[in-house]
This record gives sequence, structure tokens and C-alpha cells, in this order.
Amino acid sequence: MNRNKLFLIISREFSIRVKKKSFILTTILTPVLFAALIILPSLIMTLSGGAKGQKILVVDRSGICEPFFKSSEEYRYSFDAYADVEKIKREFKSLNLYALVEISPLDSSWNASVSTFSAKQMNMETKKEIESNVERAVEKFKLRKYNIDNLDNIMKDVQADVSAKTFTVDELGMEKAAMVEIFMVISYLASFMIYMFIFMFGSMVMRGVIEEKTNRVVEVLVSSVKPFELMLGKILGIGAVALVQFLIWVGLTIGITFGFQAFMGGEVSPADLSAGMQTGASPVSLENTPMNDIMAALAGVDFLSIGLAFIAFFLLGYLLYASMFSAVGSAVDNETDTQQLTLPVTLPLIIGLFIMIHTFQYPDSSISFWGSMIPFTSPMVMMARVPFGVPLWEMLLSIVILLLTFLAITYLSAKIYRIGILSYGKRAGWKDLWKWIKY
Repeated sequence: MNRNKLFLIISREFSIRVKKKSFILTTILTPVLFAALIILPSLIMTLSGGAKGQKILVVDRSGICEPFFKSSEEYRYSFDAYADVEKIKREFKSLNLYALVEISPLDSSWNASVSTFSAKQMNMETKKEIESNVERAVEKFKLRKYNIDNLDNIMKDVQADVSAKTFTVDELGMEKAAMVEIFMVISYLASFMIYMFIFMFGSMVMRGVIEEKTNRVVEVLVSSVKPFELMLGKILGIGAVALVQFLIWVGLTIGITFGFQAFMGGEVSPADLSAGMQTGASPVSLENTPMNDIMAALAGVDFLSIGLAFIAFFLLGYLLYASMFSAVGSAVDNETDTQQLTLPVTLPLIIGLFIMIHTFQYPDSSISFWGSMIPFTSPMVMMARVPFGVPLWEMLLSIVILLLTFLAITYLSAKIYRIGILSYGKRAGWKDLWKWIKY
């Protein structure tokens, strides 16, 4: 193999794509989108609250619910157990009501039904508020029918709110705060991004091969380089584009997210909490708030190991599937003819996605283990396991199997590529591909 020619092909593929406007736009806009997905939920929660002081008239025919409707900034309740509901409905706008709530008298089973009326569709939060108030009133009324002394004190005494704090313990007995929900989120995001990137950049290789074949550019290229060198150069060149774009996305996303936090006043970062723990502060001594629990759990996540594993499995997974996509692209004359041939290529990706959904809930199950070893599903499934902790030997074994499979598939794809890239006017089938492999 001529290394100089291979490097020229890689450079050509890289420079062509990074100079495109579409590459520049997606490189800039994608981190903005990712950062928005991180920032918007908290921003919406901060700014949410709906309309203030909504007027709600409660017509309580049961006679037991009124004490459970407490006015607040969002809702201002008024009560009239003898109101004419039909008249109120006709004068709804003039009364400036947001909603009218009619509670029926108690039936023989001591239950009540609720009807609400509003000028426009009531939001879910208000509906749940009304239902909750009536439910509590009916439950308390039923309990009182048992004539139990000190019932209120008994109910308060038996109520329990249990929240389990989770910690991981290393070989030295040192503990780190952990939250399984955070590990599940990281697991899902990492494995889904692997799936998305492999499919996106693998398809880019296939389209690039088809485009050059259609424009007859490849005929000029193969007169100077071997088909295998051309295929490998295209795969590595687009892989370099993918890696650069991914690193830019990560850097910009983190920069935008932390920049926004600093602009809004900033919060304690995982690094700060981690530093505090290393100086001797125990995680148990942190203030008992959900945000501190989350930040302490984030401080215990080994983002470096997860990031390195992500890059390794992304690159190897991309190389494996890109070699298959390039073989498919070389066997057809246009993109519409690829559907039959791409199904066996994309099917393992889809199966890996389904196993991944199981894995981030049960990372140590048998199907998760074997899914992380089978090379066609291991990039997604192993990344779903990594945040929960994977033995080093399993990680290395998975990487070795994936690497050997990539070399084997590349060898077979090259045999298809060298013939298919110069074949025109015929729609290749599986029999043709098998003949080309044996040729």
C-alpha cells in the first residue's frame, strides 16, 4: 500500500467535506441544539407557572370539599354551594371566571363526582389540582366514618417518605455518591449517539462512493491508486471529519451550557463538589437537597473513561459499518437501488438499538453481555454498559473482537469494491456480490 497516495485521498476527502457550507452549519447549529436541550427544561421550569390569580368558582354540593381548596398565586377559589350552574355557564365571560367546578352530593358509597366547565380547554395541572383536592376530602371523610380516636395524628404518624441515597464503594472502601437515574441517562445518550453517528457518517461514505461512481470521477482515481486504497482513504477521510465534528460539538455544547449557567448566576459544578470530597468532606454531610444529590452524583461519574470508551467504540463501529456501506455504494449506480442491499447492513444497527434499551436498565444481564461482545451490536450495547462500570478484560475483549471483525469485513468489502466501482448499467444482487468476493 502506498502511504503517500492513501494520505492524499484522506486529505482530499477531509478537505472537500469540511469546506462545505452544510458541514459548517451543522457543526455550529448542532451544539446549539444540544445545549438548548440541556438548558431549556430548567429554563422552562424557572419561567413556568402559567397565569396568576385564575378565578375558579367551586359549587360544592357534597359539603365536605371546601376546606381542601386553598387559594394561591395561581388559583383564587370562591365558593357557593347553592349557585345556579346553568345561569353561571350562560354568564361565564361576564363573570371573568377561568373555571367552574361542580361537585355532586355524596352517593350511597360516600363518593362524589366532579364536573368542570371552562371557556377554553383546561390545562392538566389545574385538572389534577381539582381532582387531588376532592380525592383528599372524600378519603378523609370516609376515614372519619370509622370513628377512630386521634385519626389525624395516627395518619400523620404512619406517613413515611423514604428516599434511598446510593453510593459506590471502591477497593479501598472509599465511597462515592451515585444516582442510578443519572447513569441511565448517560448510558442512553452515549449509546444512542453512537448509533446516530455510525448511521449518519456510514451513509455519508455510501453516498460519496455513489456520487463519484455516477460522475465517473472514480475512473480517473483508480488509474492512479488501487481500489482498496481509494476505499480505505474515503473511509478514513470521512472518519476524520466525523471525529473533528464530534469534538467540536462536545466543546461548543459544554461551552454554551456552562456559559449560560454563568450568565444566569452559576451553580456549584461537579468539579467543585469533587474537590470538596477529596479534601475530606463526606458525601453524607452535603446539604440534603435534590440538586446537591444530583451534582454529587455527577462528581462521581468517570467522564474521562466514558469519553475514551465512546471515541474507541465510535471509531471502530464507524470503520466496521463504513466498510460495508462503501461496498454497497460501489455495487449500485444510484441511491434508490441501495434499499435491498442496505437492509442486512442496517438491521444489526437496529437490533443493537433495541438491546441497548434493555441494557441501560439491566447492564449485567446475559443479553447485555453478549450484545456487547458481538461486533455488529457492541458499539451501542457496550456504551450502554460503560457508565455502570465494565471489567477491563470485557472492554478489551470487545475492542479486539470489533477490530478483528473490521479487518475481516474490510477485506471482503474491498473485493466487492474493486469490481463494483467500475460496474455500470446493472443492478447488482446478492449473487453478484458473492461472485465478486470469490473472484
